[in-house]
Amino acid sequence: MRFRPAALLLLATLALPNPVLAIDPPYQPQMERLAEILGSLYFLNPLCSEATSDWRQELADLVTLDQPDEDRQQRLYGAFNGGYQAFSRLYRSCTPSAEEALTRLLVEAETTARDIHTRFAE
Repeated sequence: MRFRPAALLLLATLALPNPVLAIDPPYQPQMERLAEILGSLYFLNPLCSEATSDWRQELADLVTLDQPDEDRQQRLYGAFNGGYQAFSRLYRSCTPSAEEALTRLLVEAETTARDIHTRFAE
């Protein structure tokens, strides 16, 4: 008889509806990588050149256009912050390797954005 309350609790728990989890769109990994790149550019661009783009605003615009749910939005902003922090730990001034990273990141950002648009835009 001792196990009866536990069994009832287990049955009650199983009877509760499971929360519905959103399914990520197929381009979510590319969007997270793009957000990470934008965070890196947000740190490196003013370090090595006169900032011509506000990469944080670019991400905000992408998020607004994509209209992700709260979970996806937080992952995108987290990726942006991760990209920023990764380069902020490595560089304190503009070095040749920072300039090279900046150049490569700009190319990768353009390629990734174009790929997302080409493959998934309506």
